[in-house]
Amino acid sequence: SPSPTPATVRFALDWTPNTDHTGFYVAQSKGWYRDAGITLKILPYGNTAPEALLAAGQADCGISFQDSLTFAVAAGAPIKSVMAILQHEASAIAVLASSPIQRPSELDGKTYAGFGYPNEAPTIKYVIRADGGKGDFRTVTLDTTAYQALYSKQADFTIPFTAWEGVEAQEKGIALRYFKFTDYGFPDFYQVVLACNDDWLSKNADAARRFVAATVQGFEFADQQPDAAAAILIAENPSVFKDNPRLPLDSQRFITQQHLYVDAAGNVGRQTLEQWTGYSSFLYREGLLTDSKGKPLNAPLDYATLFTNDFLP
Repeated sequence: SPSPTPATVRFALDWTPNTDHTGFYVAQSKGWYRDAGITLKILPYGNTAPEALLAAGQADCGISFQDSLTFAVAAGAPIKSVMAILQHEASAIAVLASSPIQRPSELDGKTYAGFGYPNEAPTIKYVIRADGGKGDFRTVTLDTTAYQALYSKQADFTIPFTAWEGVEAQEKGIALRYFKFTDYGFPDFYQVVLACNDDWLSKNADAARRFVAATVQGFEFADQQPDAAAAILIAENPSVFKDNPRLPLDSQRFITQQHLYVDAAGNVGRQTLEQWTGYSSFLYREGLLTDSKGKPLNAPLDYATLFTNDFLP
C-alpha cells in the first residue's frame, strides 16, 4: 500500500509526563506514529492550559478533561474530544484512614484543601448532601500542597487523583479513606481526554484518523502490558522519574487493575453522549459554564458537539 502522507501533530501536555500520557510515549517508542506517517511534536507543559493553546491554534491536539473542555467550549474554544483516555472518574474525596470521618456527611464543618477550580465546591456539596449532610465546609486553596496539608493534618480532606497522588500516598505508607463521587449518585465522567482543534480536524481528517488510531494502539498496549508500558514511559522521560521510578509502574498497574483506560466493553477511546451529558449538564445547572464574556450561559450546550468518535479506528 502507498505510504501515508506525512503530517506533523503539535501535541500539548497538561503537566509533566505521567500515566495519563503513556499511550503517546508507547506509540512513539514502538514506531507506530512513524508507520502512520505522523511526526509527533510534544509541547512540554508551560503555564498555558492545553485548551488555550488549541483555541489559539498554537497546538493541534492536547490533553484535556471533561470539565476543562466543557468550560473551554462554553467560552467559545473551537475544540472537541476525539478520544477518552481515562474512561472513568479517577479522583475521589480522601480523608486519612486514621481520621474519625467515616462518611461524606461527616465532612460538614471540616476543612477542605482545594485547588481553586470552580467545580470543586459544588461537587463536594453534592456528595455530602447525597449522604444526608448539609454541604457546609471551609475551603483553603493550596493547589499542589493540598496533599501535604491533608497528610500533616492541617486540613481534613482533599481530592487526590487516585491513580497518581493516591498511589504515591500508598507508596509512602499513608493510608487514605476514599469517598467516590459515583458511589453517591454523581455522574461518572471522562477524567482525561484527547482534544483537538476543530479547524485542524476538518482540514487534516486523514492525518487525525492515523494519529488517533496509533494513540489508541498505544493505550491498548498500556492497558494490557502495564509493566512494559511503564518502562517505556520512564525510558522516554528519564529525568522526570529519576527520583521515583516506582511511581509510574505502580500507577500503570493501578490503572489496569481499575480498568480506567477501557469502557465496560473493554474498548479504549470510545465516548458516549450519555457520559458527556451527565457531568457537563451538572456544570451547566450549577451555573459554572460561562461564555466568552464571562456571563453564565442561558441555554445548555449541545453536548454532542463536545466529542466525536469519528476518528477512532
